[in-house]
Amino acid sequence: MTRVDDLASWHHDWSGLRVAVLGLGVTGFAAVDTLAELGAAVTAVAERVDDERRTILGVLDVPIVDAGRDEVPDALADAELVVASPGLRPDHPWLVAAADRGIPVWGDIELAWRVRDKVRAAEWILITGTNGKTTTTQLTAHMLRAAGLRVAPVGNIGTPVLDAVRDPQGFDVLVVELSSFQLHAMADDGPGALWPHSAACLNIDDDHIDWHGSAAAYRAAKAKVYHNARIAAVYGIDDPATQHMVEEAEVVEGCRAIGFGLGVPGPSDLGLVDGILVDRAFLDDRHRQALELGSLDDLEPGGLRSPHMTRNVLAAAALARAFGAEPAHVRDAIRSFRLDRHRTELIADVDGVRWVDDSKATNPHAAEGSLSAFERVVWIVGGLFKGADVAPLVERHARRIVAAVAIGVERGPVREAFARHAPGIPLVEVETADTGAVMRLAVEAAAAHAAPGVTVLLAPAAASMDQFEDYAARGDRFAEAVRAQRDRTERDREGGAHGDDDGSRLDH
Repeated sequence: MTRVDDLASWHHDWSGLRVAVLGLGVTGFAAVDTLAELGAAVTAVAERVDDERRTILGVLDVPIVDAGRDEVPDALADAELVVASPGLRPDHPWLVAAADRGIPVWGDIELAWRVRDKVRAAEWILITGTNGKTTTTQLTAHMLRAAGLRVAPVGNIGTPVLDAVRDPQGFDVLVVELSSFQLHAMADDGPGALWPHSAACLNIDDDHIDWHGSAAAYRAAKAKVYHNARIAAVYGIDDPATQHMVEEAEVVEGCRAIGFGLGVPGPSDLGLVDGILVDRAFLDDRHRQALELGSLDDLEPGGLRSPHMTRNVLAAAALARAFGAEPAHVRDAIRSFRLDRHRTELIADVDGVRWVDDSKATNPHAAEGSLSAFERVVWIVGGLFKGADVAPLVERHARRIVAAVAIGVERGPVREAFARHAPGIPLVEVETADTGAVMRLAVEAAAAHAAPGVTVLLAPAAASMDQFEDYAARGDRFAEAVRAQRDRTERDREGGAHGDDDGSRLDH
């Protein structure tokens, strides 16, 4: 047993503990800041450090080691503990070196769990899944806030859990979005193992296979979300993989399995009856009665009425109800909720053509939900597929695709999928590598195939880093291009000039 094994509270003695924090992104910086506040002797190790964080750590007197991926820094040799940022793969040389030296390695989630009692130890609700995590996390927090609780949506959603546990006012509950990377690093037992109030895996589709090494390893990481759940294990009725996870999970005795889906719910489930969202899980006579939580019409203003968004609402409602939110709280929250940008966001409606930004659809499973929401689509697709197969998506939705516009460096899989499953559908390839021109050309190509009643949908089914900083930047470029296209159309009606051609090539 090492010294770190006994550190299970903010109020334990962390002073002088030699810790190497690997990576200085958002979570890595939060870990450094937390450990410095605890009095640990912390060293930050990173390949890249922005100027602002370098300045702040200088003020905190935290040394920074600039190291390349294949350089094993001396800071590891002297460390009693390593805290690794979630993006580091298990085979990263720094982590291999730590394992070879027998140094304990924690993720930011384990550190946060151990020190969660700085102010008052909030309950934790855990949410993961291939898609829908962020929206469901926000919805759950919104419902609990409507119930009068002090709540924070944290984790992979953008706000580090370590920042929340150090909030001077504290929280009643933290709704924690977890990536498969964070789940992989979580402890199975001991003081660092989580004991969440409730947990949900929304859905599973193959993703991040390059990071985990196999689909089985990815699914095993996701399944850890249910470990030690005490009150409710929420799963998708129409996703057998998540149901299997719940059946196999090591939960606390008495923890209930709660299903959600778009059909009529059985006892202990949430679902739909004649356009009404109903709860047959959290009431005494659930075999003969149901509680109304809202209607599909209530979902419309917030952009939540599509099938995949409705599933997210039902999952969030299950978690909120498990925590004690009343049906009226859920209904009020549904009516007042608004989606974040880049999630089936309507950018414009021009002459009966709807332009929708779902740049957050960074894998085929996410794009599946978007495509299912519209009857006739000009689909803007492509980017980095990370080994995911786009062909089944083309095959399933060929009947609704009017035309497709392929962007990104990996256009080959799109071309092959359409040749095999939808050879009669027009496919335009945007070949330019100029980030500033990609979306303008894509929007121009889409406009040429759009007509009243058609939705031009940016749902790339791929990551964005080949041509854009992130999915948000990709969506912003799309919105700018749509608005520019709208303005050109209006000028053309008035006899104005056409925009200039920069010479970039479109291949049909």
